[in-house]
Amino acid sequence: MARRTLLKPNDRTQLFGIPSDEESLIRHYTLSAADLTEVEGRRRDHNKIGFAIQLCLMRYPGRVLQVDEIPPKAMLDYVAQQVGINPAVFQIYAEREETRREHANYLSHYVSRRPATAEDRRAALTAALHAASKTDSGFEIASAIVTALRERDVLLPALETLERIGLAARSLARRRAEERLISGISLETRTKLEGLLKTDPELGQTPLHWLRSASEAPGAYNLLGLLERLEFLRALHIDPDLQATIPRGRWDQMVRESDVTPAWLAGDFRASRRLAIIIVQVLKLSQKITDDALTMFIKLMGRLFSQANNKKKQQQVDTQKETSKALRLFLKTISTLQSARESGEDALAALDHQVGWLQLEQAQQGVSSLVEQNDASVLTLAAAHYRVLRKYAGSFLKAFEFRSARRYDPLLTAIDTLRKMYAEGRRVLPRPVPSSHFGTSEHRLIFSQEKPDRRLYEIATLAVLRDRLRSGDVWVEGSRSYRPIKEHLMPPAQFAQLKDNNDLALGVPLDGAAWLSKMQEQLDFNIKQLAYRARNGKLKDVRLENGTLIVTPQASDVPSGVEELNEELTQMYPHVEVPDLLRDVHEWTGFADQFTHVRTGDAPHNITTMLAGTLADATNLGPKRMAGASKGISAHQIGWMRMFHARSETYRAAQACIANAHALHPHSQLWGSGSTASADGQFFRASDRAEKLGDVNLHYSNEPGSKFYSHLSDQYGYFGILPISPTESEALYVLDGLYDHETRLEIEEIFTDTGGASDHVFALLMLTGHRFSPRLRNLKTRKIHAFEKAETYPALASHIGTPIKTTLILDHWEDLLHLAASVTTRAVSPSTILKKLASSSKPSLLAKALRELGRLERSLFMIEWYSDPALRQRCRAGLNKGEAAHKLKRAVFFHERGEIRDRSFDGQAFRASGLNLVVSAIVYWNTVYLSRIVQHLRDQGRYIPNTLLKHISPLAWEHINLTGIYSWDSELEFNDTYRPLRLPRLISEAA
Repeated sequence: MARRTLLKPNDRTQLFGIPSDEESLIRHYTLSAADLTEVEGRRRDHNKIGFAIQLCLMRYPGRVLQVDEIPPKAMLDYVAQQVGINPAVFQIYAEREETRREHANYLSHYVSRRPATAEDRRAALTAALHAASKTDSGFEIASAIVTALRERDVLLPALETLERIGLAARSLARRRAEERLISGISLETRTKLEGLLKTDPELGQTPLHWLRSASEAPGAYNLLGLLERLEFLRALHIDPDLQATIPRGRWDQMVRESDVTPAWLAGDFRASRRLAIIIVQVLKLSQKITDDALTMFIKLMGRLFSQANNKKKQQQVDTQKETSKALRLFLKTISTLQSARESGEDALAALDHQVGWLQLEQAQQGVSSLVEQNDASVLTLAAAHYRVLRKYAGSFLKAFEFRSARRYDPLLTAIDTLRKMYAEGRRVLPRPVPSSHFGTSEHRLIFSQEKPDRRLYEIATLAVLRDRLRSGDVWVEGSRSYRPIKEHLMPPAQFAQLKDNNDLALGVPLDGAAWLSKMQEQLDFNIKQLAYRARNGKLKDVRLENGTLIVTPQASDVPSGVEELNEELTQMYPHVEVPDLLRDVHEWTGFADQFTHVRTGDAPHNITTMLAGTLADATNLGPKRMAGASKGISAHQIGWMRMFHARSETYRAAQACIANAHALHPHSQLWGSGSTASADGQFFRASDRAEKLGDVNLHYSNEPGSKFYSHLSDQYGYFGILPISPTESEALYVLDGLYDHETRLEIEEIFTDTGGASDHVFALLMLTGHRFSPRLRNLKTRKIHAFEKAETYPALASHIGTPIKTTLILDHWEDLLHLAASVTTRAVSPSTILKKLASSSKPSLLAKALRELGRLERSLFMIEWYSDPALRQRCRAGLNKGEAAHKLKRAVFFHERGEIRDRSFDGQAFRASGLNLVVSAIVYWNTVYLSRIVQHLRDQGRYIPNTLLKHISPLAWEHINLTGIYSWDSELEFNDTYRPLRLPRLISEAA
């Protein structure tokens, strides 16, 4: 069995490696005059340079020269230049081991660094234990050891020794965390917890599996199932505050381990570890099921009113003929009365003669019915589904204690009233009943009769509860998603410290008043400049007609000859099977090694199986079908590797590995600098078991589905993807991709279509230091908001909207900075905050201030859009790249006709991550070979300008076999490390 390691290869290099970049060489390896004197004291050249190298290594990274170790050439050359010796003589150094040891002993005194003693190792263990109590990261634990030893002026021990110390500390930290969790658990409770791993005859499965397998599809009985599970968990009486006793990093690791541990495997663990895993799962599931139940309630209420709205629309369609008939009769009546008035004829007589009183009397009842249907409130129509709502409303209200920021919140009083009515079985509302949480129209409708309508009252109250849960105005204890906004943000003390240290690193200064004054001057000048240029016809492809700016669509900037060149280059790609392609990319980048084991942190021992599991996600096959289509790989192997190695963080690390390699490839620089990106969603239909979980957006289809919202750099490199509901606004997720990746990309500008744009997004991207460039539809109907009224700019008065409220922005400047800092430090995902700010029917002052700030930024952008054709061209090009990449994704995600069949969000996230990873591998593989094809043609004397090449994308897949039987063990021999190109001569010979 291989020795367990603490560090990954790149971690070892970072901690113990010898730097070779110029900046590090100058900082760490510049010798002083005293150093050079010591070097000159050695007799022979090879001893001089060896002595100098040892001196440098003892200072940084703080270790001795290893036996047979040869430093990097850059370091050797740098040191040799200082001592005036040929670096080649270093090969002779330390042929006598005694010489190397003598130099090491002498230098340890010279640089005041000594070998580690037992006391030093205990100090290192203490430091490692402190780090391991907070994190499971081997790099952070090893870094703590290195820091502790350096502070004690101790030479770093051998790597194996350091790793043993770190592994021992991590093991001890794990046991201490386990003991802390289980120490206060009674014997009776322990017995109950152990029972969760045993098969229950009534359930036909273990209670733990039953708890984990709750359906997320919105439905009355599914919600009751969630509430039943929540009641079961609460009956175990595990204190939620136990989580606070474990540091966040250690807790997250325990959650990751417990999530992938099946009941049969946990039974083999030692007692303390097994019990700790169960407790972690109980606490985690309590939070998850609470969130799932609240989310399902929100979706069910949304569905209730959606059905009511659809019913109203259908009624209008069904009565269209009667409505048209009534309108014609009304028109005839008006015309008759008008004619009678003009001619002086008796109006009633004319009406009786031309229209007929009998016809009017007959139409009265039908018109009355039409008016009643059209005036019917959505709330009244929703009451038709009250029977479904009653199935879960009582249990739902009983299960949760709701909290509000308002001291005397009438909504909470109304909820208490309904809760008591369900408990007592009462059907009639008490008098008086809380009602100030309703709007005027709802209040009038509910209390229109002598007695208030119970059905309307309950539905309207639950609708208000839904809205305020979404906005964070009302929350539930024990929930992670439904908390007050302030609890999602970074702690105020942390924000204050960053602010005091001027370390917020935002796109705006701390002084809001000075910044806003400057922006006011800039906006005023930009509007006046735009008006002047528009009046004088100085705007390219933009004209002013009747006070309205009209943008003429730009012609394509793709030069002639690109299509022919693209076809020629595409035909020269080598034919490749997708397993071979993934293996090639892994050999170039090592991306599969990033799928580390959830507990040990080791790379997969079977890379082939890991690649097969990734392809199973990407192609939508799943483990079983992938095993059936693969030679020599079983579904059990794929399932095991995915269980312990495939997680959101390992997928991100693997994605970053490919994205970084692609960004550094010289050919990718032709497409862009990696500083801009586009974000767009792609719809996939849901079927089978996922159909009930999917939402319907008629813009895409009348069938349910899900969207994969992804971010693509200007170099065609994917760096983020997330499954979202097709009914959700894409604007909520624009920023998530910018902060949920680990690549080296530093995106400065983001392109989206209209669906990704909102004033809140404009504001938040500006606050965080990014530029937002969406392609806005119906631009002429969108207003430019200035600090002055529209009359100040008469030429563009029709384009000027309400003035920006500077007081509102300045009053909440501190809160805006706090919000932005929470996003940049990843204390909260941007979508979480944006959802809450956008959900409330009565926006908070913070939401209004963010909107005003967004209006300012959007106005500046719109002026630039009109003024700068290069911006319009850049935005269009960025979005075109994303839309072109959708075709490649659709080709890879082929199985089940590209339909999603995963019932859970986690399952869909795995599909999305696998798809992104494999598509990124294809793009990188294509980039490598496209570069080789171009170089081959240029070596043959062909002139291929970069102005053409930048329009040749790496999104082709015709040369890749994506389907069929997958062979993972084929080994092909090539003259070099690359596959031979399909040259025209060889293609014609094959034909």
